[in-house]
Amino acid sequence: MTTTPLTGHVDRATAAPDAPSTAGTATSVAPGLRVRDLRVSFALDDGTYPVVTGVDLALQPGERMALVGESGSGKTVTILSLLRLLPGMARLEARELLVAGHDVLTLDERRLDDVRGKDVAMIFQDPMSSLNPVLRIERQMTAPMRRHLGLSAKDAREQAAVLLSRVGIPDPARCLRAYPHELSGGMRQRVMIAIALACRPRVLLADEPTTALDVTIQAQIIRLLTELCDDLGLVCLLVTHDLGVVARFAHRVAVMYAGRVVEEGPVRDVFARPQHPYTRALLASMPTTDRQASLRQIAGAPPGLRTRAGGCAFHPRCPDAVDICRVAVPELADHGSAHLAACHVTAPDNGASTQPQRPKEE
Repeated sequence: MTTTPLTGHVDRATAAPDAPSTAGTATSVAPGLRVRDLRVSFALDDGTYPVVTGVDLALQPGERMALVGESGSGKTVTILSLLRLLPGMARLEARELLVAGHDVLTLDERRLDDVRGKDVAMIFQDPMSSLNPVLRIERQMTAPMRRHLGLSAKDAREQAAVLLSRVGIPDPARCLRAYPHELSGGMRQRVMIAIALACRPRVLLADEPTTALDVTIQAQIIRLLTELCDDLGLVCLLVTHDLGVVARFAHRVAVMYAGRVVEEGPVRDVFARPQHPYTRALLASMPTTDRQASLRQIAGAPPGLRTRAGGCAFHPRCPDAVDICRVAVPELADHGSAHLAACHVTAPDNGASTQPQRPKEE
């Protein structure tokens, strides 16, 4: 077990037979994203509590996936785990954690810094707190290009202007001279996207990148991200609580509740025939164009770290819960077409849900 002040404790669980054996180097795995049995716990004053439990993710180049769920469901912790950006109280474990071909669990801090921003980039929720308020945009954009790509100051500045133009900023030269506070929220988020793309990453992570923006700017940012991911063939994992954003952006969606993925599949399939009561409740709470329709609130509240129930964590709020839901944690069951759900009631074998066979990776 290794410990670092920025990333907490990092353990590798017993490796599966096909786990890569070369530590800290690119593997033969496609340069996408593959996570198996991701677990994160927080060591607090009164004990250690699980935050994320048994998350599996697999994305191929060009694929866009969304993580959705209420606040506290473990979405942000999951995405931060992929770059080991967790606080010191966190303990990270996984059977496999491959990002852009790198075995993230085995990288030392120097190699991890080489991967961050180059092969894997992240767009954070609040650009005002992510951008340095005392540095001009030019400095913040060119620094990673000079470090990771070896560009001269002149070439890096020219490339920065090209990137700003590509993300829809009309006067790149003026933007480069500006400080973050001199830009609007939408412009700052576009700058963050440009910085994320500066070193030509293969994997793009985005944590609620449109939360603080009005709906018009939000739509523009999502359209921009979609076009860039398609043009560059990026793997993109997007964290959001907005199902409308999911419908416009993602190919696949994973619904999280209390640190677990409770449903996963193609967006159209999950939205058309949700198999988990929590997913159905989230969809029912979405606004519609029907002025006569009323929003449905999900009864109760998500459990805290110290108050998670046994069995299915959603059972205290679930209108369909039966006795087995209170005592047994349901496994993800296969509902066809790569659509998985962890629910005793809807499981194809009527309550004895089993581990599904995921589609084979190319």
